[in-house]
Amino acid sequence: MSISILIYRSNLKLLRRHKYMFCGYVEKRFLNYVQGQSPDDDPKTREYFYYVDHQGQLFLDDSKMKNFTSCFKEKDFLVFFFKRLKLNTTGKYMDEFPYVSPCGRELNFVRCDDVPIVFTHILESSTHFPGILSYNGAGDNLTVKLEPENICMLPSTGRVYHPAPKQYGSIGLIKSSLALELSKYFEFHSSDQSTPPSHFHWRGVRYELTNVLLDVVKTRQPQVV
Repeated sequence: MSISILIYRSNLKLLRRHKYMFCGYVEKRFLNYVQGQSPDDDPKTREYFYYVDHQGQLFLDDSKMKNFTSCFKEKDFLVFFFKRLKLNTTGKYMDEFPYVSPCGRELNFVRCDDVPIVFTHILESSTHFPGILSYNGAGDNLTVKLEPENICMLPSTGRVYHPAPKQYGSIGLIKSSLALELSKYFEFHSSDQSTPPSHFHWRGVRYELTNVLLDVVKTRQPQVV
């Protein structure tokens, strides 16, 4: 058996082991709020609070059961919500809810398990080779061009990342099931499990990985749950 196969199998086990793992830099903090509340200094504004899990599903933050049956699925709403999503610079709840999706007089504050943008599917595209990535359950209504050379696996967690639009913080998570599927295309030049893959094979092309997102992930501030 070749050393490359052994390295691949070892790293595949790492991906599977961390499939449902929450990131280690998440902090705990508690915030009292009421959905739809209006702040005393701005009674015409209403505030809502949301949560995005590591599968890209959107929930009301105070939902007791967070699973596929309770997440938001209406694509028009998801497109409306995520197109307005951005870093929270309002001065309110910025530690607890690092993102916000404003809508008129409504402010929708968002926290997440990892990052708010989660890529769930690779779609075919006649205009963009080698494909496009769909995110957060909106199908072909929310997509970015696939950049194979910039796919990045964080060895310490097994999670796989891809660039996202700047308004979201320039980084998105690849859903665990899709990451497992893509893992067979990784090429590892080292048996050291702390070393990320060096190349990615996709549709007949061998891409040298830039791993530019490694520093982005490692230097991110702790997120609050």
